[in-house]
Amino acid sequence: MRDFKNVKRVVVKIGSSSLVNKDLSINLPVIVNVMENFKNLIDKGIEVVLVTSGAIALGMHELGMSKKPSVMALKQACAALGQAKLMEAYNKASEIYNLKVGQILVNHDDFQVRKRMLYLTNTLDEMFKQKIIPIINENDALAVDEIKVGDNDTLASMIAPIVKADLLILFSDIDGLYDKNPKLYQDAKLINEISEITEELNSMVSDSSTNVGTGGMITKITAAKIATSAKVDMIICNSNRISNILDIINGDVIGTLFKKNEIGITTRDHWLIYSTNSCGAIILDKGLINKLSEKKVSILAKGVTRVTGEFLRGSIIDVLDESGKKIAKGITNFSSNEIDKIKGLNTKEYESVLNHLAKKEIIHANDLVIL
Repeated sequence: MRDFKNVKRVVVKIGSSSLVNKDLSINLPVIVNVMENFKNLIDKGIEVVLVTSGAIALGMHELGMSKKPSVMALKQACAALGQAKLMEAYNKASEIYNLKVGQILVNHDDFQVRKRMLYLTNTLDEMFKQKIIPIINENDALAVDEIKVGDNDTLASMIAPIVKADLLILFSDIDGLYDKNPKLYQDAKLINEISEITEELNSMVSDSSTNVGTGGMITKITAAKIATSAKVDMIICNSNRISNILDIINGDVIGTLFKKNEIGITTRDHWLIYSTNSCGAIILDKGLINKLSEKKVSILAKGVTRVTGEFLRGSIIDVLDESGKKIAKGITNFSSNEIDKIKGLNTKEYESVLNHLAKKEIIHANDLVIL
């Protein structure tokens, strides 16, 4: 048995293959089943958030398409059409159980810009107060590759800490994580629990000969890293277990459980690591790298050897060692052009170079997270 007696808020993600039929039409019985189980959770005093896929597939069905479009604009049009059909189905199903649902469509920028993420947090908090179930999807009608979250496993794991969830459940077309590919090996065993995401585990899911379906499982391991580092337990299980949500909460061993990191990291550090894209990078000398390996210190121009990319003050940038390995991430107090002029100089020297000195640290220790 698993101990989930203190779970008060759950994020549930359901993939497209679970929500649509083979002909890409909406699978209404599944939608109704989802809402019935959400009703059971709510009656038990547990709040729920749904991260849903399915919009593009439903749009394809409405347009009579059997193959996913390669043209971005057509894919976005399918998403716009399909999202309306998807919410129509959720609305109809929710009314059966006297539930209220509300739609939120997000792009990566909503996580990248901290102020926008706070607005999102406020909206979600108010929805909980009003007993509205948030139904969240990526805004595929406007998203392009440069600004996409990428997949709903990752999206769900980014939503979980924002709503202060206790548990994230990823419903998919797999039973959980196996020690090797069950389609190739009859002796493959389902792993019930993962307490730490190790390099060995990363290698296992990256190896097509041992993975359950490389791409799909890799995104789920990434989601597990994001969720567990924010002190959120995560379960991967088959969508045929949607009717067993209460059993999962009651502790039945279903799917693979990724145990949360009890120590975790701060909300701000979590945001810097997982929700932001870097605009460029600075490369540090060995001396400063050694200091950072011992403790977190502010980065001064003296320890910077090179700058890559173009960025402004206040941008998120990577911190690299001389081999190009990323060791940290932070918010810069100087533009790339300014850093290029003062790299290697002492603090006293670079005021005259720039004719101003707002701050002396390239990245202050408080705005730096060691990876």
